[in-house]
Amino acid sequence: MVFVGGGAGGLDLACLLGRTLGAVLVTLVDQQLFHIWKPSLHEVAAGTLDIHQEGLSYEMLAHDNRFNFCLGAMTALDSAGRTVTVAPVQDEHGEELVPERRLPFDSLVMAVGSTANHFNVPGAAEHTLSLNRPADAELFRRRMLKLLTAAELRKSAGNEGQVRIVIIGGGATGVELAAELREASVVHSRYGFRRLDPNRDVRITLLEGAARILAPLPEKVSDAAAQLLGERHVAIETNCRVARITPQQVEDANGRVFDADLVVWAAGIKAPDMLATLGLPTNRSGQLEVQGNLQVASQADIFALGDCAACPMAGGGWVPPRAQAAHQQASYLVAALMRRAMGQPARNTPYVYKDHGSLVSVGTQTSVGSLMGNLFRSTWYVQGMLARTMYVSLHLMHHQAVLGSLRTAVLAVARFLVKRATPLVKLH
Repeated sequence: MVFVGGGAGGLDLACLLGRTLGAVLVTLVDQQLFHIWKPSLHEVAAGTLDIHQEGLSYEMLAHDNRFNFCLGAMTALDSAGRTVTVAPVQDEHGEELVPERRLPFDSLVMAVGSTANHFNVPGAAEHTLSLNRPADAELFRRRMLKLLTAAELRKSAGNEGQVRIVIIGGGATGVELAAELREASVVHSRYGFRRLDPNRDVRITLLEGAARILAPLPEKVSDAAAQLLGERHVAIETNCRVARITPQQVEDANGRVFDADLVVWAAGIKAPDMLATLGLPTNRSGQLEVQGNLQVASQADIFALGDCAACPMAGGGWVPPRAQAAHQQASYLVAALMRRAMGQPARNTPYVYKDHGSLVSVGTQTSVGSLMGNLFRSTWYVQGMLARTMYVSLHLMHHQAVLGSLRTAVLAVARFLVKRATPLVKLH
């Protein structure tokens, strides 16, 4: 079994099946050395979480969970010959460390996630950052630190010094990043940037094309998040459709101009372009078309899950690209792949998506707004410490799945909470 992509779904599969079947039968392919819980990337970007403390080594996970880890990016698929090609690995000087490899498979699962969809907005690809990978978050953090340093020096010389950050997209990623950046700017002032006024000199603007932020969630959740961001001096501009981005500003369709030193694109996602080169059926968004059992259409031995899969729902529509969907699909595939490994016939029961609600972090203490749906046959609204506890519990459940031990997971998340209770901004 070969799993391509070490995100939430792919890593869950590798760990759960590896512990049962062993490294001879289970291989995970990923081009990164470390795994980080994707909802934590906004904290890495803000500098309030050190990626080297939060990240989990794939080699360590492979050893502890008894699967084989293959470092590299998948570049080609031979579906008839049942092999995947993994690109060579090079160091920072271009020297080849690991040659190109071809991995045979009996069952292949594509779990490569998603990437930013710029919707052909002029300048978006060239002048914005997206938080898709740990490297993206680290790049944002370094650029922000450089801008803060320059602003501090300007103020030291008696001049104006501001850092203008524009976040495009008022979904969960944009909202969480805006809140985290505000908290980080306050902490930054305690660690060397003493002339910067966090609320006045670090200007954060959130642009959203819809009439409100967090548009897919109930209005009560959206209103609570908007209020919490307003209290943190985050400017929110709704009904704002971005038309053009330059190195210094963002322009919308109505001619409004927002000056920007750093722009984050969080306005949409799409499947990686690589999927269109594999000879597999894809939809208009580049996602792999899968059946109810998550098998890629017309492929008996290839499956897909998570953001890269277009999975139909029984009542119409498609399974949304959310982390909980990837976790659910991984749980479904564990049973299906175990039956294949044991030579048992496949079950006819399709995967059914269950919406357990949404949690949106708007800070690190009591500032979390959330929606819980379908857990108690009703929709519940939670905010404050209860919501924060539930948000952290998701982190705990993810760690338990990949670390294989509740005790180990509790210790890992406890270290995370201690770091959050005493925030230290990573400055170098």
